Amino acid sequence: MSDNETNVLDFEKIIVEIEEKIAHLQSIAGDENINVSKEIKKLQKHLQTHTEHVYHHLTPWQKAQIARHPNRPHCLDYIKNLITDFVPLAGDRRFGDDAAMVCGLGTFENMPVVIIGQEKGNDLDSRIKYNFGMAKPEGYRKAQRLMDMAEKFKLPVLSFVDTAGAYPGVDAEARGQAEAIASSIEKCLQIKTPIVATVIGEGGSGGAIAIAVADKVLMLEHSIYSVISPEGCASILWRSADKTKEATEALHLTAQDLKRLGIIDEIVPEPLGGAHRKPNEAFENLRTALKQNLQELTAVNYDKLKKQRTDKFMKIGAQFVIAKKIK
Repeated sequence: MSDNETNVLDFEKIIVEIEEKIAHLQSIAGDENINVSKEIKKLQKHLQTHTEHVYHHLTPWQKAQIARHPNRPHCLDYIKNLITDFVPLAGDRRFGDDAAMVCGLGTFENMPVVIIGQEKGNDLDSRIKYNFGMAKPEGYRKAQRLMDMAEKFKLPVLSFVDTAGAYPGVDAEARGQAEAIASSIEKCLQIKTPIVATVIGEGGSGGAIAIAVADKVLMLEHSIYSVISPEGCASILWRSADKTKEATEALHLTAQDLKRLGIIDEIVPEPLGGAHRKPNEAFENLRTALKQNLQELTAVNYDKLKKQRTDKFMKIGAQFVIAKKIK
């Protein structure tokens, strides 16, 4: 079984089967000069109809699966396709470097920017190198160092969120994981420069929030963003992994749910079938959204921008406190 076959999600299998039939007919037509254009057009129409039906009726659990898809573009893919002249910067100047947190300087649409993001890796070796996107304290402190630099040189910050959560290991806790996350959230609120955060895949717990407290929080259409993973929620509430789907429903972690609740500002559309099927289209969709948001934010006085950002998140907190009291 090939890697592509093992990466096919259950609800994608029929789509892949139709695509394979089309490819087979196209190869026959090319090799044997047989006219099968009618059959190909019929299959292509069926493929379009079925794909639209599947992806317009996804359950929260199916969206979670897409957000975690191993072929989904990751942070470095977005940097490669959206950022020119990227120069990575390493180290927190206290302990060491954390590869899971990618930080650096670059140019986006002729505008110098600071980049912060979480990288998961694409194969076993790279996933181990990037610790599956789970940053340690030095990663969050590196991010804070870059945010200070952004403020000093008046550079906008673009963050790409994609993590199951911060690394929960003993060594990370010993070096102050909770304090590093809290300080990173505080730094996001304090700096006087525009910040645009995009959840490109999985936004898990405080590990995601630490670089997602922004003037504008965007989510790709099939990404997820939650205080805890569905598996973690199921193990706490039901003490059973069998309740993962129920937990996913209860968490309201989809982009559509979070836009409705006022937690995020914008949903960036993905190509039909998800970003993993047509990554170049996903890159261009995000380019358009980032460009528009940066143009709006850079026109605002930075003192006013900082106040608006703080007020925005304080308002979210107040809304949920009131809702809890009413309930």
